[in-house]
Amino acid sequence: MGIFDFFSKKENKEDLDKGLEKTKDSFFSKLAKAIAGKTAADDDLLDQVEEALMTADVGLETTVKIIERIEKRVERDKFVSDKHFMSLLKDEIQNLLLENKTEDLLSFDISNGKVPYIIMVVGVNGVGKTTTIGKLSYQLKLAGKNVLLGAADTFRAAAIDQLDIWAKRVDVPIIKKQMGADPASVAFDTLEAAKARGNDVVIIDTAGRLHNKLGLMNELTKVKNVMKKVYPDAPHEVLLVLDASTGQNAIIQAREFMKATEVTAITLTKLDGTAKGGVVLGISDLFKIPIKFIGVGEGIDKLQVFNRKEFVDSLFSN
Repeated sequence: MGIFDFFSKKENKEDLDKGLEKTKDSFFSKLAKAIAGKTAADDDLLDQVEEALMTADVGLETTVKIIERIEKRVERDKFVSDKHFMSLLKDEIQNLLLENKTEDLLSFDISNGKVPYIIMVVGVNGVGKTTTIGKLSYQLKLAGKNVLLGAADTFRAAAIDQLDIWAKRVDVPIIKKQMGADPASVAFDTLEAAKARGNDVVIIDTAGRLHNKLGLMNELTKVKNVMKKVYPDAPHEVLLVLDASTGQNAIIQAREFMKATEVTAITLTKLDGTAKGGVVLGISDLFKIPIKFIGVGEGIDKLQVFNRKEFVDSLFSN
């Protein structure tokens, strides 16, 4: 059984629908208004569809790509009704996600056979990085996994304290040191502890100051290198946390972090608090990195594995 099999698919879908309400209300209403009564995909219609996609923060490059796909589809399949056009657009968005390594995840075994499975979490302050770690730890523990946290963001006392609060809340152990300690040493001690205790999953928090600071990017490399002294193949996942509500700024952050370290997966938080949920499409298209988790609410159980089909179905539901 995959780690996330225990989640209710019905509850997940309800949370997703609710979490995407703001994006859907803006995006879908603009589309419906643009398409209503149309029997041909003229320039005016395509301009309005482009505006709807841009308003949802899909981004220019990805929006242009979607419009070009739609133009080819209506040439081939013809455009006979607003319902038909909506179906074409939905298909092309789903296809775009499928091509970009974003899988239809209903559940998955996060460990991929690795024990302990070591996750290094990166992202700037304020995106929900520590909260994501807490929620992920909670769900892993519910699945019977023995989780250990490492507080390697030692530049801020608040970061250590916040992770410690989450550790206590979800009842998982944490390795921490005082503010100003060497982050790499915290990561090293955490992995040594995991080896001694037999933990299934290790999650390492890292510094979250501004992504354009070269020194911090070098710090990420140092932390990774020190991890390899304990487990040569560590980390098994570098999880970049981005705030969906920042829209295109999330794309800028992703680009900078990928210059600094090998990001293997993305978590998008705060989808429920924004009308910019289209950034999911832009990030997937631009970076070809799997989106594995999305945050669709403040509750401890509101972190979901990302499912391409369910996301697009929810976006287009009315």
